[in-house]
Amino acid sequence: MELTYDAVVVGGGPAGATAATELARRGRKVALLDRAGRIKPCGGAIPPRAIRDFGIPDSLICARITSARMIAPSEKGVDMPIQTGGYVGMVNRDQFDEWLRERAAKCGAERVTGTFETLTRDADGVAVVNYHPKGADKSAAPLRLRARLVIGADGAKSAVARQCIKGADKMKYVFAYHEIIRTPETDFDGARCDVYYQGRVSPDFYGWVFPHGATSSVGSGSMHKGFSLRQSVGRLREIAGLDKAETIRGEGAPIPLKPLKRWDNGKDVLVAGDAAGVVAPASGEGIYYALECGRIVGDAGERFLATGDATVLQTARQAFMKDHGRVFWILGMMQWFWYSSDKRRERFVSMCADPDVQRLTWESYMNKKLTRRDPMAHVKIFFKDVAHLLGLVDA
Repeated sequence: MELTYDAVVVGGGPAGATAATELARRGRKVALLDRAGRIKPCGGAIPPRAIRDFGIPDSLICARITSARMIAPSEKGVDMPIQTGGYVGMVNRDQFDEWLRERAAKCGAERVTGTFETLTRDADGVAVVNYHPKGADKSAAPLRLRARLVIGADGAKSAVARQCIKGADKMKYVFAYHEIIRTPETDFDGARCDVYYQGRVSPDFYGWVFPHGATSSVGSGSMHKGFSLRQSVGRLREIAGLDKAETIRGEGAPIPLKPLKRWDNGKDVLVAGDAAGVVAPASGEGIYYALECGRIVGDAGERFLATGDATVLQTARQAFMKDHGRVFWILGMMQWFWYSSDKRRERFVSMCADPDVQRLTWESYMNKKLTRRDPMAHVKIFFKDVAHLLGLVDA
């Protein structure tokens, strides 16, 4: 008799690997289907909470960031040091994602290398994940994985979501591209992330230079399909004085802008990570949210497998949005307003010089919670923000 897995997870990035780990740890029979060799374009930043909550070892941290520099259209730079003595960890996605997949395997998940094709159903109603193994002839019949639960963690343009989740085909994206370069040996601060808020770098997002020790990620993103990201990154490298640095490789991919309104099909399919749209607006941060989403989806999946009650699949989105929905809404509004023109970008960078803004920004980012313990600081920021909005202060 053909084996039926408790769960088949499609996609082995941070969300998929974490969901597979959560289910395998509970003794579930799990298959983790992943395409080998693909590296997602990503700045690679993970906050201390991600390192702490998900047991990320020091060996994966290739750089420790202690400050950020925000650079305005006028080339004015505002430094934002982390005052608490903490740091933001940087990881290389090829090594980081593989470690997460290996952790899932050590917990009991079966690794399968191949490309998802379709989801069908057998006569008994059980879901079947059809895939082509790596290197197989695509004209040959696909192989099958029967599953009581299918978790789609196969990226922003998730084939699982598009086939199974209502509204997934309408997801909006920022298209991102970055180049991995050899880090210069001189005149380069390896403990600082540089963020460029300039229309010539991106008309509606930002550009970045993120150190990774011996290498660095230089990239940008935009929703404008006619905007050349390769030219943008070339321009950014010239601005940053990195145009002569050795280019190791370039990578591009869509990044979702907003969580899907529904993550499940009401029966036996659930999505996670980029497939669910859990990338923070404005910042484009995705690793922590993917890990957290994978954990939540794994927990909901376990309760579904234990009870057979498909309504518990809805609790995954509910739990995630309860913890992070407000932050996503605020960041979405910030991106819509402040990234709309160079004049507004100039004022936004100017605001970043405020000590209260810096402190609360770092506290919220590093702990993944809106800071409420200093209400007067929030009041001061509110009135300063209004002043910038009305143009009552100089940029």
